[in-house]
Amino acid sequence: MKKGLTLIVGAGVGAGLMYLYDPRMGRRRRAVARDKLTHMGRRIDDAVDVTSRDLTNRAVGLLAEVRSVFVSDGVDDEVLAERVRAQLGGLVRHSRAIAVTAAHGRVSVSGPVLRDEVDPLLKGVTAVRGVCDVENHLDVYDEPGNVAGLQGQSLRRRSGQRWDVTQRHWSPTTRLLMGATGGALASYGAGRRDAFGSALGLSGLTLLARAITNLEFKRLLGVGAGGRAIDIQKTITIDAPVGRVFELWINYQNFPRFMSNVREVKALGGGRSHWSVAGPAGTTVEWDAVITSSTPCEVLAWRTEPDSIVQHAGSIRFLSNSDGSTTVNIRLTYNPGAGGLGHIVASLFGADPKSQMDEDLVRMKTFIETGKAPSDAAAQRT
Repeated sequence: MKKGLTLIVGAGVGAGLMYLYDPRMGRRRRAVARDKLTHMGRRIDDAVDVTSRDLTNRAVGLLAEVRSVFVSDGVDDEVLAERVRAQLGGLVRHSRAIAVTAAHGRVSVSGPVLRDEVDPLLKGVTAVRGVCDVENHLDVYDEPGNVAGLQGQSLRRRSGQRWDVTQRHWSPTTRLLMGATGGALASYGAGRRDAFGSALGLSGLTLLARAITNLEFKRLLGVGAGGRAIDIQKTITIDAPVGRVFELWINYQNFPRFMSNVREVKALGGGRSHWSVAGPAGTTVEWDAVITSSTPCEVLAWRTEPDSIVQHAGSIRFLSNSDGSTTVNIRLTYNPGAGGLGHIVASLFGADPKSQMDEDLVRMKTFIETGKAPSDAAAQRT
């Protein structure tokens, strides 16, 4: 077992060294790796700073909440009434029909309300900080009928505060706690060496990845996310008229002339095309795409066919400037294999689409403005 593991690790290390010290591309790959490590170090410093501030703020808030339980904050009557009014929208459908007054911590509520909302309303008001007692002067109705305050479209009721872990984006503190939990689960699962341990370890790694990337699980794993696991938006200004810029983009056979990883694009007719692109670690990724919208000198949009291995869609908007230049706005959404996890793995092998697009756009700008294809474009290396 140990011998087999040693062979696998050795093969992985050897492949990594060959990749980094390749005679033709090794120097660039090592430079990219250094840049990414430096960038990662800066991001870690920023994350530590943000998390530290978030933890401090939460600790101060928690201390204030605990203190308020034992010490009266002597809140002003009008302030207390405003606190209650701020909560009404999440307690009843017609919150504007409820009148609120406060005096020395005693809150009075009056006005028309539906019967099924009475208990939630009273409980919600009682829970407001600073409220000592609640006087019920509500007019209760089973149906809206002709009651003026219960007419019109009901306001959308809020579902109340959601736990942070159910939110789309986690706070720094939640990411820290969930990341630590995920790491602990992964470590414990790796030590069990059985099916349950494997499942526990995989769950821990997934939770850890969720905390690191701050992507929803469906976008992280690429399940149910469609083509939107990763979003990229870029803007660049090119010193050329909009007609020439649009002409280059619509003739996508030109792409290998300024993109470093696009090896070949074949027109299939009917707005469809077949793409061959260099993937991680020297692999080739292929897909079919179709143009979904094309307005000359204004907009160009596309999407991949449903069976493509990399699901993505994008749009480009062209804006002609008064000085004769063109501003190009690009939005790309894509879902690599395994969603955001696939993006992370690919980026480790030098195939990070976010940084790659930056480089390709600079090459495209040079190509249009000078008419010369960059030496590091795919077409120049073949």
